[in-house]
Amino acid sequence: MSKYFSAAAVSLGAALFTAALPAQQIYLSPETASMDAVDATVPVPKKPVSLDVNAIDKTVDPCNDFYAYACGNWQKSHSIPADQSSWSRFQELDEYNVYSLYQLLEQAANHPTTPLQTKYGNYYAACVNEDLSNSLGAKPIQPALNLLAAWKDKETLASFVGQMEAQHGYGFFYGFGAEEDQKNSTVRIATLNQGGLTLPDRDYYLQDDDRMKKIRAGYVDHVTKMFVLLGDTPEQAATEAKAVLAIETALAKGSLPRVDLRDPDNVYHVKTPAELQALRPQYKWADYFSAIRVSAPKLNVAMPGFFQALNGVVQTSSIDDLRSYMRWQVLHANGNRLSKPFETESLHLISLLTGQEKQEPRWKRCTRSTDRVLGEAVGQDWTAKYFPDSSKAKANAMIHQLEVALGQDLNSLDWMSPATKVEAQKKLAAFRQKIGFPEKWRDYSKLQIKRDDRVGNAERDTVFEDKRNLDKIGKPVDETEWDMSPPTVNAYYNPAQNDINFPAGILQPPFFDAGTDPAVNFGGIGVVIGHEMTHGFDDEGAKYDATGNVRDWWTKDDKSKFDARTSCEVKQYGAFDSVEGEKLNGKLTLGENTADNGGMRIAYAALQSELGKQAQTDASKKIDGFSTDQRFFLGFAQVWCENTRPEFARMMVKVDPHSPGRFRTNGVVQNFEKFGEAFSCKKGSPMYPADSCRVW
Repeated sequence: MSKYFSAAAVSLGAALFTAALPAQQIYLSPETASMDAVDATVPVPKKPVSLDVNAIDKTVDPCNDFYAYACGNWQKSHSIPADQSSWSRFQELDEYNVYSLYQLLEQAANHPTTPLQTKYGNYYAACVNEDLSNSLGAKPIQPALNLLAAWKDKETLASFVGQMEAQHGYGFFYGFGAEEDQKNSTVRIATLNQGGLTLPDRDYYLQDDDRMKKIRAGYVDHVTKMFVLLGDTPEQAATEAKAVLAIETALAKGSLPRVDLRDPDNVYHVKTPAELQALRPQYKWADYFSAIRVSAPKLNVAMPGFFQALNGVVQTSSIDDLRSYMRWQVLHANGNRLSKPFETESLHLISLLTGQEKQEPRWKRCTRSTDRVLGEAVGQDWTAKYFPDSSKAKANAMIHQLEVALGQDLNSLDWMSPATKVEAQKKLAAFRQKIGFPEKWRDYSKLQIKRDDRVGNAERDTVFEDKRNLDKIGKPVDETEWDMSPPTVNAYYNPAQNDINFPAGILQPPFFDAGTDPAVNFGGIGVVIGHEMTHGFDDEGAKYDATGNVRDWWTKDDKSKFDARTSCEVKQYGAFDSVEGEKLNGKLTLGENTADNGGMRIAYAALQSELGKQAQTDASKKIDGFSTDQRFFLGFAQVWCENTRPEFARMMVKVDPHSPGRFRTNGVVQNFEKFGEAFSCKKGSPMYPADSCRVW
């Protein structure tokens, strides 16, 4: 529903790392408080562990397939739940955090003690009220549908789109909002982005293989059934569904592929409003900007070709077809918020794309929804209970160890000239880190939440966030803002702000465990920290300088050598079979693969430095039969243990810039000679090849 796009950030994608400190608590788990279920029918999740020796399949030779060795028994003993499209150690921790959030939300919904608890408690209460949703049917979206029914003039389309956005939060055709100006990262610039698609990627509309044809047919059938539930006749619904597919297909044809979107030069085209209007004479941009109350003397039209394609859509489509498309966007956005028949039919599209068989329990979906909408409201209470302020200082100390290791790595590179090294060190020195939770919390006082209005709450939140974003246009960037809520199990690097961000949610097992040995922690959270740092120097991050501006700070010869090294990774990962008949896209996953490989080397170096400080530590001493180096690599591999449905795996190959866990593990160890040495592999074996790739 949101109309704006946040600044491009590169996330870990599924799990992360540690730096070695004495065994001291840096994260208070939900067990520290109470894990008594609020509802006896809601199962209490098992607390994740760090290195699990029972997960190891010792029938596999680690030198042939390290991932199968490290995760084999975990995969055998962890089937995918019917309400999931995949299951991973990442998700195990996420489930644990969601349960602790659920406890807070139930308490706030029934016995709030602060105005903030009343607000997020009411949002959650409205969401879990299934009886109310079933009694209302489609009535909650009727005001928006009435506006659509009344619209009858193409000349007013731009004004109408702006009206729907400003009043109800529904965005159609494209995305518009404030982003960091990549040539002046201290200021936000108005930006137009491609959008308007329901299926996961443009390829779902444009590829003509049997699988994609089947998905498109299933999609049209789903849209038809949803319109019938809305009260349309089957014949009318079928006509509308075909119009939806036709318009979205035209938008897909004008959309840039995901690989092209990774290059900042491809998505930066500053124009005046008059120049924008020339791209789309059929669409009155001044009316749109007036409706959303925005004035911008210049804006970044990120994908000019898309907006030329959109002009064709407006020009050739009938009013009825355009209205059908917009009705569908409203209906699709709310499918899971309406009565049971809509919710059930919405699952069919999810199943078609991902193989998921059942809906997640309502309490869990509503917990996640509350975190998405009011993450910095419930996050205040969650971090107060589970992540004390003192943890930030400890996490900062961990990060410092990795920064030192990265600085040493940069200095040691034999392929980079002194001039480029100076610029790289400047960028590293300018890194900022955000740990646990924001320095200042978001103000939700102007957001109205009602205990009996689930759809209205979602609409008002989107309008609230849209306005908050649009108000930033032309204003200085607030570098204290976060793009993830505190309980999130993830981390990210923002190239425009040159900062690394680690929510409190990831600083616990399997990524970090204060009670385990440094090797496991460095293999887990340590590699994650190094991963986010390396994003500043991957093929995309390397185009941004220390201030977050896109600027070429490389010598020509160094850039040529860098490109040759990244090309090696493109070829290596592009040869991996992700799922039968589908190879990984080495170009789409290049940034994440580079970050994985660099993060591993940096974390290993930091571990060796830490062990050097601990004179009493015997690196050759074995724990559970494994040496320090072996436990480092096992700690790394086991955060990526996962099982994935084939449908979901095929979708992720198209849309996910991260490689699957198997290749995030095996691809990295193949490129790091210390792994082969740790497990006494023969040179030339699959995990210790004669030739390998290295960027950092």
